[in-house]
Amino acid sequence: MSQHNEESFRDMTMKQKIGTIAGLTLFIFFILGLVIGIYLFGMAGIFKLLGIEYTSIWSLTIFVVSFFVLSTIVELFSKPITGLLTRKITGKAEVLSIQFGVQSLTNWLCLFTVGEFMGSITLTFEAGVIIAMLLTIIEMVIEDKDKEKTIKKSGTAAENK
Repeated sequence: MSQHNEESFRDMTMKQKIGTIAGLTLFIFFILGLVIGIYLFGMAGIFKLLGIEYTSIWSLTIFVVSFFVLSTIVELFSKPITGLLTRKITGKAEVLSIQFGVQSLTNWLCLFTVGEFMGSITLTFEAGVIIAMLLTIIEMVIEDKDKEKTIKKSGTAAENK
């Protein structure tokens, strides 16, 4: 029989508590940095393809971080609104088009807002719409894959009972 070290956080010494908190904090910062880094390189690629100019890599970094923070806050409100709008709709195509429309609109709004506050990045209306739609497609694909994994896990758990 294997032995588990099930030491409670309360039973740890002060040094162990500080080490645990520091480790978790570093892990969270690492994951957050990884996500923002993916956004940064993705945006740099999209900007390059669409011919959008920025003055320096730091202006692009500030743009991406600002967009990431603002879109996270806006998404807290847009997801429930989308859920309310699509609750009674039975057609999958209609639900997807409403979700796509609302998410594209909120992504464009965030891009436009951050772009207006930053003079170092010139974002045209057309480029903003294209970027918003691309981001929406990527987000919807990732969310759909997460839903499929959750359904598969719950389905196998129900079969095992």
